[in-house]
Amino acid sequence: METFLPPVENPNSLIMKLVYYFTRRQFGKVMTPLKVHSVRLPAAFGMFYGKISELDKKLELPVETVMLIRQQVARINVCLFCMDIGRYFGIQKAGLSEAKFDALDQYNTSPLFSDGERAALNYVTELTKDKKVNPDTFTRMARYYSERQICEIVWLVASEHVYNITNIGLNIHSDMLCDISKKFQNG
Repeated sequence: METFLPPVENPNSLIMKLVYYFTRRQFGKVMTPLKVHSVRLPAAFGMFYGKISELDKKLELPVETVMLIRQQVARINVCLFCMDIGRYFGIQKAGLSEAKFDALDQYNTSPLFSDGERAALNYVTELTKDKKVNPDTFTRMARYYSERQICEIVWLVASEHVYNITNIGLNIHSDMLCDISKKFQNG
């Protein structure tokens, strides 16, 4: 599927040329959101996206929980790019369990997930799908997480939506880092 706006292969700005260079070096290619979205906006927008990643490093939640929450939001929103890159970073860079990512759609019954993770994923699922949360769902989650961690969970859902809606709105799909689109189509 083609993106709604054509990818810009050769950016004009020096900053974007550098961004393209470093992402090509890291991933072997320039990520599609950079070529379709970021290249068309002032650099401050790209810095905002970078700030989200920097802020994630300040979270108290375990990295695995962060990655699972982001992945769940991306799955619900059907953002194939976000599912792909989230899986890539989770498995390739953070060393998380591929089996756990594969079982995410069965988190309520899979023995791979703790009760706390289930409570957080129930909350995240409800918030993402319904844009509201049942007080009982919140109370169950609050048994496992501090007030700060609860706020971090809300942050993760909100900031993941920014990524998802940007990609969905421009018809940006998987960059095939983990070949997630085949898993999504077959599952």
